[in-house]
Amino acid sequence: MTMSSNIIVGAGKSFQAGWQSLPQSELDLLNQDDWSKLFAPSSLDAILAEHVFEHLTLREGYLAALNCYHYLKPEGYLRLAVPDGLHPDSRYIEWVRPGNRWNGDDHKVLYTYKSLAALLNQAGFGVQLLEWWDEQGRLNADEWSFADGNIMRSSKHWYASIFLSTVVNAPYTSLVVDAFKGMRNENSIRLGLAEHNLT
Repeated sequence: MTMSSNIIVGAGKSFQAGWQSLPQSELDLLNQDDWSKLFAPSSLDAILAEHVFEHLTLREGYLAALNCYHYLKPEGYLRLAVPDGLHPDSRYIEWVRPGNRWNGDDHKVLYTYKSLAALLNQAGFGVQLLEWWDEQGRLNADEWSFADGNIMRSSKHWYASIFLSTVVNAPYTSLVVDAFKGMRNENSIRLGLAEHNLT
């Protein structure tokens, strides 16, 4: 099978034209054998992970990010979306927090833009924020294209803005970032992670 250089990981039934969908049964982000059977190092243009990393522990998320970094081309990127720990509505937080009655133990980490950027920085990435809540309770959203990786659980998509917002009874958004392998410019978010030893 010819593999696309754009892949969706933890895909479930997700599909996007021009992207190869890989469920966990085909590509476990933590399994080096899975990666090496499918791809050569530095061979991927883009990796899309929508609501995947919150199902990993902090340490596992770091190892998964390292694997993504290893298999991306020098200018490749990882588009990543997770629940947003700074969302100001308590109904949303209750829905997504680790250990809640909806997700049980399935969610392991609730990220903020700072903690997610710090983890990705430590894996080598530069980070561009696309959608995030800040400490003042403001939703920030930069311009970005679904063609570069469709995020259904974002404020831009009807699935979140209409359906999930109705289910949760709160505006449903995600923390969405692009993590660039070769990004080293002034737009890159770089934060220390002194409070966590992930290496």
